[in-house]
Order: sequence, then structure tokens, then C-alpha cells
Amino acid sequence: MKKKVLFMLAALLVCVPGVRAAGDPIVAPVIQFIEAFNTGNVDAAYANCAKGDLVIVDEFAPHVWTGPHAAQDWVADFDKNAKATGVTDAKVTYGAPFREEVSGDVAYLVMPTGYTYKLNGKLMHEDAQMTVVMVKQDGTWKIRSWTWGGEKPEAD
Repeated sequence: MKKKVLFMLAALLVCVPGVRAAGDPIVAPVIQFIEAFNTGNVDAAYANCAKGDLVIVDEFAPHVWTGPHAAQDWVADFDKNAKATGVTDAKVTYGAPFREEVSGDVAYLVMPTGYTYKLNGKLMHEDAQMTVVMVKQDGTWKIRSWTWGGEKPEAD
């Protein structure tokens, strides 16, 4: 019984920061981007990106995407890489940011993330984090850049 209570308390501690983060207007666009990516709704994902130049750094080639269509180019290269390497069922998870710095109309976030997928049918996972720069445009926070930094993926 004691273990069950401790497990429930631990689950609450993990869940509550995520709920708080989802209600944070600076963090919400990042969460919306991730959730839209997870469901394949790329137009909804793109809606959370800033107008103008965007910068993305990720672990697959060509590793950096810049410009007003960086998100679209990143998705296209992600899909191309997934097909070439046998990746299916990709999903990104996230937690509440453990660092959030706001200075006027710009913000800096660092948040824990994870990546699960199947590699040629074998379940894989990667513990990671995203570092995100946000900018306020037309009164709304948007993603200006992000970097993905993760450990080497492991089989589950």
C-alpha cells in the first residue's frame, strides 16, 4: 500500500508541472507544435512558428534548417530520413521546462523531451531536451528557433 501511495504522489509531481506548462502562454506554442507533429497535423505545427527566419538544429542530416520555410524543410527531411532508415510510429514527449527566461518580447526555454519510434519494427527511445527561443509576434508567442539534443537512442 505504501508503494502505491508513493507511486501516486510521484505521478502527481510529474503531471502537475506539465499541466502548468500547457497553460503557460510562452510554453503552449511549443507543446502545440509537438502535439501537432505527433498527430501528423503539420499545418497546425507550422502555425506555432514565427514569421520570418526560423532556425532548427536536429540530429539528422543536414542538421540545420534556416529561413522562412525551415519548419517545412525540416518536416520534409524528417520524413525522408524516416523512410530511408526504417523509422515509423515517431512520437515526441515533453515535460515542463526546467528553465524559462523572459526578456520583453523574447524568451528562452529548456525542456525535457523524449523521442520514441520503431526502427524496422523494433521499439526505440531517446531521452533528450529541447532548447527553444520564443518571440512575441502580434501579441502571441511563437517559436523562433529550437535545438534538439538527445542521448543515443536505445532499444526498449
